[in-house]
Amino acid sequence: FSSSRVLMLLGQLERLNGEVLVTDTEAVRQVTGKILHLIQTQGEKTQTHADHSLLLGHINAQTCLQLFISAECCVVFVAAGGGRRVGVFVSKGGTAILLQLLVQSGKEASPSEELMLQTHSLLAKVGPKDRKFGIKARLNGALNVTVNLLKQNLQNYKLLLPCLQVLRVYSSNSVNAVSLGKSGVVELMFKVIGPYSKKNTTLLKVALDTLAALLKSSKKYCVHYLFNKCSSLSLLIKECLPVRTLDPLVNASSLIMRKCFPKNRLPLPTIKSVFQHPLPHVPASGPVAQLYSQPPGVDDVVDESDDNEDTEIDTENDTENEEDEKDHKGQNDDIETDINKLRPRQILTRPFEELRVFERFFKEFSEDFQVKGLALVFVPNTSMVTGVKNKKIKQAPRQIDFYGMFSFFPCRITVLECFILYKQHKIHIPICCGGEGPQEEGGEQAVLEVPDTAALLPLHDPDLYLEMVKGTHSVPGYTDVAYPDYFGHVAPNFREPIIERVYGVQRTKIFQDIERLIHPGDILDKVVYDLDFCPVIDDGECLKFNSQFESGNLRKAIQVRKFEYDLVLNSDINSNHYHQWFYFEVSSMRVGVPYRFNIINCEKSNSQFNYGMQVLKYSVQEAISGSPRWIRTGSDICYYKNHFSRSSIAAGGQKGKSYYTMTFTVTFQHKDDVCYFAYHYPYTFSTLKMHLQKLRALCTPQVYYRQEQLCETLGGNGCPLLTITAMPESASSDHVCQFRNRPVVFLSARVHPGETNASWVMKGTLEFLVSSSPLAQSLRESYIFKIIPMLNPDGVINGNHRCSLSGEDLNRQWLNPSTELHPTIYYAKSLLQYLTAIGRTPLVFCDYHGHSRKKNVFMYGCSIKETVWQTNVSASSCDLQEDLGYRTLPKLLSQLAPAFSLASCSFVVERSKESTARVVVWREIGVQRSYTMESTLCGCDQGKYKGLQIGTRELEEMGSQFCIALLRLRRLTSPLELRYHQTHLLDMDSDLIESRCNITCPTTYVMEEDEPAFLEEVDYSAESEEENELGLDPAHLDPNSDPELNHQDSLT
Repeated sequence: FSSSRVLMLLGQLERLNGEVLVTDTEAVRQVTGKILHLIQTQGEKTQTHADHSLLLGHINAQTCLQLFISAECCVVFVAAGGGRRVGVFVSKGGTAILLQLLVQSGKEASPSEELMLQTHSLLAKVGPKDRKFGIKARLNGALNVTVNLLKQNLQNYKLLLPCLQVLRVYSSNSVNAVSLGKSGVVELMFKVIGPYSKKNTTLLKVALDTLAALLKSSKKYCVHYLFNKCSSLSLLIKECLPVRTLDPLVNASSLIMRKCFPKNRLPLPTIKSVFQHPLPHVPASGPVAQLYSQPPGVDDVVDESDDNEDTEIDTENDTENEEDEKDHKGQNDDIETDINKLRPRQILTRPFEELRVFERFFKEFSEDFQVKGLALVFVPNTSMVTGVKNKKIKQAPRQIDFYGMFSFFPCRITVLECFILYKQHKIHIPICCGGEGPQEEGGEQAVLEVPDTAALLPLHDPDLYLEMVKGTHSVPGYTDVAYPDYFGHVAPNFREPIIERVYGVQRTKIFQDIERLIHPGDILDKVVYDLDFCPVIDDGECLKFNSQFESGNLRKAIQVRKFEYDLVLNSDINSNHYHQWFYFEVSSMRVGVPYRFNIINCEKSNSQFNYGMQVLKYSVQEAISGSPRWIRTGSDICYYKNHFSRSSIAAGGQKGKSYYTMTFTVTFQHKDDVCYFAYHYPYTFSTLKMHLQKLRALCTPQVYYRQEQLCETLGGNGCPLLTITAMPESASSDHVCQFRNRPVVFLSARVHPGETNASWVMKGTLEFLVSSSPLAQSLRESYIFKIIPMLNPDGVINGNHRCSLSGEDLNRQWLNPSTELHPTIYYAKSLLQYLTAIGRTPLVFCDYHGHSRKKNVFMYGCSIKETVWQTNVSASSCDLQEDLGYRTLPKLLSQLAPAFSLASCSFVVERSKESTARVVVWREIGVQRSYTMESTLCGCDQGKYKGLQIGTRELEEMGSQFCIALLRLRRLTSPLELRYHQTHLLDMDSDLIESRCNITCPTTYVMEEDEPAFLEEVDYSAESEEENELGLDPAHLDPNSDPELNHQDSLT
């Protein structure tokens, strides 16, 4: 049989249809049956264009039976020829005829199921090949026919699948998607997905594809419908959560839900800080200038239209800090490529006469140590300077109230009554002010019993701390002192492992957030703490919060559910962002009840909270009982993007940004307790002043220790400058000459207030420097140390995370610091410039920092060679010649300090870091060994402390080991020692080549995160077994690695 036989039968069928009265249906059926048989058996031979035209022409105006047979003929005919026949079928108008056939059949009271099946099967094949299929379907009225058929056959799998396939093609047209959304197709998809989620994967995939097409093409309507009327997706996900094999489905569904979740306004009147501080002058440009130029009444919390969420890149490129890494692989445009700029040069940008005024900070260079011709009896000037304007603060009584705060009140009462935690102990705190006060019954005054930690904390004195607080000036005018700062912190003698996150906890938290919109009646939305408005009335049914003390940061607390609270952090003063550091108090809790806390306005795109880090908690009950300490706490901890919109004003002009939530759950163990929570171990400015005064008292006559005020900050606080070295052996000229000619080491810390770990490392350094150990004495005899232990006192005092009171990051002001806006940086740089001018350029400069997104302790340095290697710039070998001594100190630290990781170090110079201390001191001052030393906020993934969270003991140890490394460095760099200690020299060139060979891409060595960044809005990769942080396996614990037993204060 050939195509001529088909043509003959088609002609016969045409004559039968042309008759006005057709009564012989059997004849019609026989003809169409023969055509069908021929197509099925001779499909490859019957493929002329005329066949298509004739067959399509006979579909119109036929009976139900004829329609069915004709439709089946078309199905077989199209299937037999593949894509080419489908194209011909479409070009001949087959799509419109099939749609008309569908609509015509749909008008019948009981349409033929077989006819509908065949028609939809054919449309499913033809639709994707017809670019105007969606338009044709809508104009012919076919959309509702398919939707109604789908609604009536939800349990009929045979008909359901082709209908869904056609619906998927319909939805690719945006206008159709809107119409289908209004017809309830979104809800219909959920009715399909639910029952078939575990039965038929093919049908489920088509249904999800259809839903995705609807959401993509008609976002707004489908979003509103999905979250206002439908909970089927939520129910589906709950059923699928325990089944890990369904993770791809759950992940996709949760992403859809998050995309659909409407953006919310952050519950604040303005994102600017609650506290304001007037500036001497406003900068001409930059974020602060934009902040001050903002018209009054502008809503800076949310943009007028925030429908541009698709513009947000989930892996944000965070460049706010020296420690921030680039999240986009292959991006090395920031690396400096100009060799002339890379080559460090000592540039004297100021005349020496202008720098001569700083000679007063270097008395050690001119001191003759002679007193009336006798031997040395020199006592360094160690007066405590707290500010040029030393305000005379009257002695005031101290009070402890049940909120857990000490308060200073300008009253004349000498003893104030208070209750401390234990119900039976009524305690008074006597303060002698020159008058007599009431006494307890029996005539004896009771004294506040604080934990006896003098032996464990030689630098801590509660009474001295209170005296230091009186000289600390804050913008809010704090009068309270937090218990942890008063009692002090004793590092626990037990290990705190990096926690392993429970599988699925992040998704669970996100679903609970989504349920707020689905079940709004369950949400309390009760403000319980607010710095923007008057104190909230306490009804005794919620937690009490407070952060109005030094370094505190909590702006608002909202009770969402009975035991769940949303917390909002305050922006840095004179800024509208930098929300990371927190330190607040909680009381009135119930025992044994899990409380969930959500910090909802975090800004960074990822955090170590996703990889095992916990928050810090301090219990006053435990402190009173003899355990005053910060401990790691919290379960179900995760960090994820939320639904609170971040305005373009706060996001540097970018629209569509969102904030992030850091959530943790805590169960309180003690009744009537007062607890504090912090981002990291707090270290206040008053604590520093107390420690410095205690250090001075510990100094032996062999220690040259001088403390003076470098400058006064914008807030009226003095910035301490320390000079530490060894006294000369005698007043002889030789010994004094040796004293004066010791190389200088310049150290600084805490330019970023939220990086409190930098202060704990500095504490370890200072304690070692003034200690009586032989190594410390050798170190003092080797160097003159110039130390600024806190470059940003104002930011620390006022609870800022990044900025000073100027609203600017001080570590971005080293190129051209202002004496009015950035006094500490101006004077610090001036000291360095003076040293260069007199030919005493420091041997080492190191600025202590903290890193929020990497583990271990490591360094950033500066190298021409390693910078050029990260680019495509070709340079001759002579251009790349440099002394590799910049690698010596990091190499020594990797050998000495258990927490230090040489593999995490980087020596690349980036353009965005040109104004940081490290690069400016290297480039302008000419210090080859110019570093930023970064300490993790989380823990270690290598070495002795692998798998453990870092604590104050480890941080202080890092500071002391840094000193020992400097002593080793001196032996390696001393001209006299080089001849006799060649075996100690390190093979730096081979180390450099080895590190270069480990580079897998142009930016891996520089910018690689030790944890995966968010590739999606929800970071589920962190929950896979491959990506998880390893838990602490007892089988792998080193029995000799207990930090309590191996606290190294000497080199063995």
